[in-house]
Amino acid sequence: MGFVEATHEVTNQPPPLTGHDVFGADAALVEAVGRHAPAAGRAELHALGQLAGSAEAQRWAVEADRQGPVLRTHDRFGHRVDEVDFHPSWHRLMATAVEHGLHAAPWASPGPAAHAVRAAKFLVWSQLEAAHLCPVSMTYAAVPALRTDAAVAAGWEPLLTSSAYDPGLRPPATKAGALAGMAMTEKQGGSDVRANTTRAEPAGGGWYRLTGHKWFCSAPMNDVFLVLAQAPGGLTCFVLPRVLDDGGRNAVRLQRLKDKLGNRANASAEIELGGALAQRLGDEGRGVATIIEMVAATRLDCVLGSAALLRRAVAEATWHAAHRSAFGSRLADSELMRAVLADLALESEAATALAMRLAASVDAASDPHERALRRIGLPLAKYWVCKRTPAAVAEALECLGGNGYVEESGMPRLYREAPLNSIWEGAGNIQALDLLRVLAREPDAVAAWRTEVEAAKGHDRRLDDALAEVTATLMNGVRTAGSHTAGSTAAAGVGQARVLAGQLAVLLQASLLVRFAPPAVADAFCASRLDARHGVYGALPAGLDTAAIVYRATPEAP
Repeated sequence: MGFVEATHEVTNQPPPLTGHDVFGADAALVEAVGRHAPAAGRAELHALGQLAGSAEAQRWAVEADRQGPVLRTHDRFGHRVDEVDFHPSWHRLMATAVEHGLHAAPWASPGPAAHAVRAAKFLVWSQLEAAHLCPVSMTYAAVPALRTDAAVAAGWEPLLTSSAYDPGLRPPATKAGALAGMAMTEKQGGSDVRANTTRAEPAGGGWYRLTGHKWFCSAPMNDVFLVLAQAPGGLTCFVLPRVLDDGGRNAVRLQRLKDKLGNRANASAEIELGGALAQRLGDEGRGVATIIEMVAATRLDCVLGSAALLRRAVAEATWHAAHRSAFGSRLADSELMRAVLADLALESEAATALAMRLAASVDAASDPHERALRRIGLPLAKYWVCKRTPAAVAEALECLGGNGYVEESGMPRLYREAPLNSIWEGAGNIQALDLLRVLAREPDAVAAWRTEVEAAKGHDRRLDDALAEVTATLMNGVRTAGSHTAGSTAAAGVGQARVLAGQLAVLLQASLLVRFAPPAVADAFCASRLDARHGVYGALPAGLDTAAIVYRATPEAP
């Protein structure tokens, strides 16, 4: 053996986590599907899981991220085109998502558990590459908003629910399928969309001409957008096509693509509307009310996306520890490492359980309890799960040591993506303020939260004690909030809103795990989380069955 060969013998390096079924390896997700979609066929979920775990699909994810979108404002002759070019791997990812119905299948085929099944697919496929799920999510969310106007929906819904991925800017009538985006925020307002200055001037027949600047336009390559603008009657929602029926390009100018921390495979743009034609959706002055269902759907996908990132990070960390040795033993057998891995696995399982529970509530939207639970559960989950994800992904990255800090491991891409869902569709403070509105105005939602948590009452003393404490806080807080005007959230305990949102979210998670997870998982979660002050990962109380928790979370070798 030559000198070079001898010094480059590779030992004690874990094999790549490829060739496995991402769905089948996720015990928490498999069990959640069994609870919420017992009659659903599993073959497609396993097939999608096997593709997500394949080396080929993982290569698509890397290529789409590293060779991101490129803005092309003009063609070679100087004509304005305002197009975005993508690597072929982006299109492979998108085609798979659309073919499996992640974008709109529940609206096209509203079966008894259609949204729960779609959520499970979203959780599986997001673990591969999260950025391309942005246009997918917005299409899913746009359909219920478009149904505000039956005539508008009739024109777009068949294309948006099609299982054909048909990229490129062409007249809608010539396309086999379409995707939707949104352009709500402006530089002077951000989440405060009522501060928008984009003008909408009536052009006749329900059409308007929009003039203004949008600070974030998600997925500008899509076919149609929901846009907020100031009409004569106030802030109004509009449906804006990129290409008009006659084949002409609408007056939408892509000024630049955002240079983002993560989500780099997806394009986000600043756009200028120069008298662009758009149809009114809903009444003038009712823009926020019109898009409320879209906001609910995208917030659900934020929770699903964060849960997927958590699961992928835990899978990588547990896989590494199961195949790496240090100081004479496997990392997974180290008491300290096992405590960290178990702690991360608890975070992941709780997120998955809560995300799937809320997805199931969409399937039962006609049930008053389910509708009320979704109303309070979405801001809670959006606040808590999305906010917990960056720290958990960072801890999982550390489990791989220096190998995790290298791009080839895939962990840096997860880490860059991790903060996004906490920001998109309203950052933490927006969710906390939304909770205060629920407490002040919607007693049915508060009652639904209590009913859901009390379903586990009597099974764990720690949960019972935490529930009693938070219930007392709620009773006092609701009385206080109810004594002030709807706009006066400051008097309703704004300073404690984030703490309360965390407590309510954790109690929901605890109730689900106590009822449905293995005893080791439920015991460890209640022992470590119920005060909602859980901080550094790995500082679990003594006496917990960490080995069982880690084993449950570790993918098996193919």
